[in-house]
Amino acid sequence: MAKKALCIGINNYPGTHMDLQGCVNDAQDWAAVLAERGYKTTLLLDDQATKAAMVDAMSKLIASGAKGDSLIITYSGHGTYQPDTDGDEVDGLDEALCPYDLQTNGSALIDDEIKTLFAARKGGVRLLLIADSCHSGTVTRAAKAEPDADTRPRFMPMGNWLPASKLPKNFAGKTVQTIVAPSGSSPLNAALDKQVGDLLLAGCKEGPNNYSYDAKIKGRYNGAFTYYALKALKAQKPEATYNDWYKAILKSLPSASYPQTPQLFGTGAAKTRKALT
Repeated sequence: MAKKALCIGINNYPGTHMDLQGCVNDAQDWAAVLAERGYKTTLLLDDQATKAAMVDAMSKLIASGAKGDSLIITYSGHGTYQPDTDGDEVDGLDEALCPYDLQTNGSALIDDEIKTLFAARKGGVRLLLIADSCHSGTVTRAAKAEPDADTRPRFMPMGNWLPASKLPKNFAGKTVQTIVAPSGSSPLNAALDKQVGDLLLAGCKEGPNNYSYDAKIKGRYNGAFTYYALKALKAQKPEATYNDWYKAILKSLPSASYPQTPQLFGTGAAKTRKALT
């Protein structure tokens, strides 16, 4: 049984004025922990993580998986949405991941594309997706309840990257820069096949104004979710399940400084598997 992981971290988003600071650290931290647990890891950081490179790396990871293999993808960066063009979204919006060249290339990685990529997966390949990003809301900051807290939501409004010609209009005919999306779900949900035991561990709830925060904790930048998820993992016993790990994360989040509630999606049986095996 092979174990492989792809860890993506993007701090820099040229042309958007929405750079982050903890995502590269996140990806490197996930890669280090997964390597310790026997995963062969690939990293895509900042300018390595263009849309074309992300699609290529995901495609290769999926193509390499055989029955019994375990694949993990971690993504730390901005989430966004854009107007749906094929009519498959109830709220009229496609959730998307933001590649490094989001604004310069003018193209996000939407949930429809992710679904197509993962449709090529062979039977019996298990998948864990870890998303430290958010996909709905307006640009706000968390209250700085801790002196060292430095917070920024990992959410990219449409107006920061889509050209005006592609932005939706309101009832008055004026261009809309941002919308509070009703669903706000991670586009990685499109890759899940719960029937074969897939899991998604996400940094925040779905729905309007739920955020995953870029944070400065003890003098170092990380995603708040990634920091506390890895801290909880290190404290777990070797036989700990995904449920055990998840419950341990919830002891730290939400907090006054980081009001986000992580989520674990998947079947009950999948959640009782031994974590990261």
